[in-house]
Amino acid sequence: MEHAPAWLVNSLIYLSAAVLVVPISKAVGLGSIIGYLAAGIAIGPWGLRLVNNVEDILHFAEFGVVLMLFLVGLELEPKRLWSLRRPIFGWGSAQVLACAVLLLAIGMLAGFSWRVSLVAALGLALSSTAIALQVFGERNLLRTDSGQAGFSILLFQDVAAIPILALLPLLSTAADAADNNGSGWGHLLEFAKIVGVVAGIVLGGRLLLRPLLRWIARSRTPEIFTATSLLLVVAIAALMQFVGLSMALGAFLAGVLLAESEYRRELETDIEPFKGLLLGLFFIAVGMSIDFGVLISHPLWIALTVLGFMAVKALAIYSLARVLQLPVQERPVFTLLLAQGGEFAFVVFQAAGPNVLPHEMSSFLVASVALSMLISPLLLVALDKWVLPRWSTGEARQMDEISEQQDANVVICGFGRYGQIIGRMMSAEGLQVTVLDHDPDTVEGLRQFGFRVFYGDATRLDLLRTAGAATAKVLVVAVDDIEQSLAIVDLVQQNFPDTRIVARARNLNHWFQLRDREVHLAEREVFESSLRSGRHVLELLGWPPHEARESAMRFRQLNIRFAEETHPLYKDRAQFIGASKVGRQQMEQQMAKERESRRQRAKAGWSGDVS
Repeated sequence: MEHAPAWLVNSLIYLSAAVLVVPISKAVGLGSIIGYLAAGIAIGPWGLRLVNNVEDILHFAEFGVVLMLFLVGLELEPKRLWSLRRPIFGWGSAQVLACAVLLLAIGMLAGFSWRVSLVAALGLALSSTAIALQVFGERNLLRTDSGQAGFSILLFQDVAAIPILALLPLLSTAADAADNNGSGWGHLLEFAKIVGVVAGIVLGGRLLLRPLLRWIARSRTPEIFTATSLLLVVAIAALMQFVGLSMALGAFLAGVLLAESEYRRELETDIEPFKGLLLGLFFIAVGMSIDFGVLISHPLWIALTVLGFMAVKALAIYSLARVLQLPVQERPVFTLLLAQGGEFAFVVFQAAGPNVLPHEMSSFLVASVALSMLISPLLLVALDKWVLPRWSTGEARQMDEISEQQDANVVICGFGRYGQIIGRMMSAEGLQVTVLDHDPDTVEGLRQFGFRVFYGDATRLDLLRTAGAATAKVLVVAVDDIEQSLAIVDLVQQNFPDTRIVARARNLNHWFQLRDREVHLAEREVFESSLRSGRHVLELLGWPPHEARESAMRFRQLNIRFAEETHPLYKDRAQFIGASKVGRQQMEQQMAKERESRRQRAKAGWSGDVS
């Protein structure tokens, strides 16, 4: 039996490691990047030693970073950048420059050369965009002041990575020239070549890329368009590599040039899967390349470096948060997410090369960044447990509370997209409406439009009384959270039995739980709008409008009847699944009979048979 080729064995190892380790890492809250790094450590020279040719894999996997920066460029439309120029280039440049200058000064005071200190400072000043945006999203902070500031700073860091990567080959060239006493004419020639290539990419992109993509698109072969997208990135990256600049810089320029083209979304869709796979491979290769010999020989220095650069960044970032007047309770999370190292630091340290950053120092810094990303989720848990509760009670944002008893026809709990429509409809009819919402940003924003919205948790009995729940004829439960919705219903039924409840059901299971509580006026939030969309689909497929409407209404009746019939069974999963299958089959048979009946009636009417 022949031996399997090396690429097949390596592919099996990489994919197996990623599939086994990354889901576990995400499950415990460490994120996918830490999972890829751990997978690389496990299979690398300091782990199971399944892979040894780390450098070759790392060079191939760097293409994942190239694709990522191409997609970053596609997202940065010049108009969008210009509209956000102040927060992006103001806050972002302040963060990067402040952190880099402080770290550079510390590096030089520690006795390192200015080149090593500069590369280390620039790499460590960057933060993890993937981890930070994920945490901001999970905590619903993206629309807050800290979320907007964090997004702007991270976006600037993505852009700043490009000139940083472009600077590294120049540092390497300068180092070579210093060693070899190179002439000024050589430097001038190199500079002219670089300017010529960048200008050629910009002008060629403007004049040639769109016509080329338009010609490819007319062939109507999706796989060729995908191949063209990859060819575009590879060609520009190779051209930049030829003149000694970063491949990522060329990919970024190509992305910006195509950001406003009609093929932007198609390019993103085609390249995204390759970017994800190759970027994961890059982080696996980084994990394999970590020299644990350096860690073992200098554990104290590693710990001091990680805590030191995170403390320096935290000091600069928290100072920036105070200047920006971010809410006090949002500053700890904002500071921690930006104080950790980032994925671009790996790229910077790998791209610097041994002439600028010796191998031992590169391994030392890569390990430090990886450890900072590893301990950040643990520090976040500590913040949630010990720091944020104290800060939130001490200096929470002051919101106007209900100062006197309200007298309203309707009380609405939750004023998101669902509650706003109900509130506007009631206000249009001249009814008095009192609204409770627990999101201070929502309250502030809606008050600017003239809504009577009060900040407060609707699960508190005293707030419901003050809002007028005892005298209101109707109380609308429109909150997002299912548990909170059910808690409000229980509270109202126990204390205000004469108040009628209209509730928003997030899904069928929520609807069942509301029915358990005898709430008969519960509506599934997307049910009616989905039916109308279904009608439009049937009409676009050629159905007469009256038949499409009749079909949608009949489906609605059957679906509601099915929900009523299966309500007693929903707590027994096996019985509920069985009843659902039978019910769906019966519904399809009933709808088929009715379609046939309509066809027969239409045929009889067309033939003139009126008997």
